[in-house]
Amino acid sequence: MSPRPTSLPPEIEERRARAKQWFEALQQRIVAELERLEDEAPDELYPDAPGRFDLRPWTRETGTGGGIGGHFTGRLFEKAGVHTSSATARFSPEMAATMPGADKDPSYVSASISLIVHPRSPRVPTVHMNTRFLSTAESWFGGGADLTPTLDEQRSQEADDAVLFHAAMRAACDPYDPDWYGRYKAWCDEYFFLPHRGEPRGVGGIFYDRHNSGDFERDFAFTRAVGEAFLDVYPKIVRHRMNEPWTEEDRAEQLMRRGRYVEFNLLYDRGTMFGLKAGGNIETILSSMPPLVRWP
Repeated sequence: MSPRPTSLPPEIEERRARAKQWFEALQQRIVAELERLEDEAPDELYPDAPGRFDLRPWTRETGTGGGIGGHFTGRLFEKAGVHTSSATARFSPEMAATMPGADKDPSYVSASISLIVHPRSPRVPTVHMNTRFLSTAESWFGGGADLTPTLDEQRSQEADDAVLFHAAMRAACDPYDPDWYGRYKAWCDEYFFLPHRGEPRGVGGIFYDRHNSGDFERDFAFTRAVGEAFLDVYPKIVRHRMNEPWTEEDRAEQLMRRGRYVEFNLLYDRGTMFGLKAGGNIETILSSMPPLVRWP
């Protein structure tokens, strides 16, 4: 088992503890809200019993730490995962070469929340959100949130759900720096793109990594604001869409779009690659995979 990174300043552990506490509290609030939506779903469209989260604590096999995996199968949400993790460990030489500050010392601490929601209805968009704190000899935040409608009529940044989602992400950014939304929206559009298909994964949102303005309190407050924005806007979108009926053609289009989601997450997603290489929990890392999918 890897030792605690004694070379990192004591305040780093305190900052990680605060981030971990926030992510775990946010996890509980998101779990409660998704279960509330599950209860509210109309029986005529979702006749099964409402689902409930299965919260599974886990422990890292390398270093120290672990997390709580929140796994869900339901009637409104066909599959969802809301997970937290934390770690005190050391990067492998391969990973240390890619991480700021790890060339001085490969030890690191981290804390994060990540989620994915795959609704049963093709009318309700898939959503992803994650935020994290990581520190080597340097510290930073990363994360973001993005929306992935599965029907062509909704797959435009001018569509109603996309406009609402982007407004929420802008509102999270603007109090801290009016330039951040434009920068992180553009980064999201660039990042969540399938080059082999020549198409975006969805309608975007924001994406940021190695975010360190030099003011920890400001950056931590911004990261909390992203979580709050998600918790506010996505339930609004779900409540707006979950009463709409759908066709078999809609369902077929949804399953095809889910195939694109699989392609991105397995070929390009940094979080998937980082989690697997850093000794994370495979069950939670791969919970982003949709339950049903098709390729034409």
